[in-house]
Amino acid sequence: MPRFRNLLGALVLGAAAALSAPAARAAEAEVHLPDTRFSFEGLFGTFDRAAQQRGFQVYKEVCAACHSMQQLYYRNLTEIGLTEAQARALAAQFMVQDGPDDQGQMFERPARLSDHFRRPFPNDQAARASNNGALPPDLSVMVKARAGGADYVYALLTGYQDPPAGFTLMEGMSYNTYFPGHQIAMPNILNPGQVSFADGTEATVEQMARDVTTFLAWAAEPELEQRRQMGVRIILFLIVLGGLTYAVKRKVWADVHH
Repeated sequence: MPRFRNLLGALVLGAAAALSAPAARAAEAEVHLPDTRFSFEGLFGTFDRAAQQRGFQVYKEVCAACHSMQQLYYRNLTEIGLTEAQARALAAQFMVQDGPDDQGQMFERPARLSDHFRRPFPNDQAARASNNGALPPDLSVMVKARAGGADYVYALLTGYQDPPAGFTLMEGMSYNTYFPGHQIAMPNILNPGQVSFADGTEATVEQMARDVTTFLAWAAEPELEQRRQMGVRIILFLIVLGGLTYAVKRKVWADVHH
């Protein structure tokens, strides 16, 4: 019997250690994200249209070489302030596969407004082969898919630096302050002056990171502004309805004596 109790106690301690180990590693890997304070945060937050357009430019000229956005159509660009003609002309810069034709062959044509954003690679295997085995994730809902949301994406893009003394960096990896484990397969892709913004905004790393994060936040939740506007209208309606209900109650029961 004592032997059984000792065995049971050992099993309990082993299970507790096994359960606490991941928690300890998670606490060790926990990082504190900067509070970036985007314009779309808060109850009355809205997207900055200029930032969205600059962010799309950063995505198109920098990120789109590796990352797809399969949930977006070229027609969606009219929602960030581009005219239909601008969106159509921009889509026509990309070639997409279509078909089959009358001879049963696939062919390429300029993209239309009704097409999804073009993928940078034909399939996942090709994407891995071009990125040392790492699969660049689709960015359509990246802001919603990561804990920390927009703050995390911005921090990740600005968090590259040389590894501290004593840190062993694996081959092909980059050091990032905000990535779990601090080793990330994606290299630092933003450099000062990398793009030329049409509105004259200086293309610093922080500015490009903020703008592309704004664009990705919209892509992940394009109905955000409409949903918040509807919520405000409902709250105002309920306030007015509550006031009317109270006034009617007082009127109906005004002559009742207790």
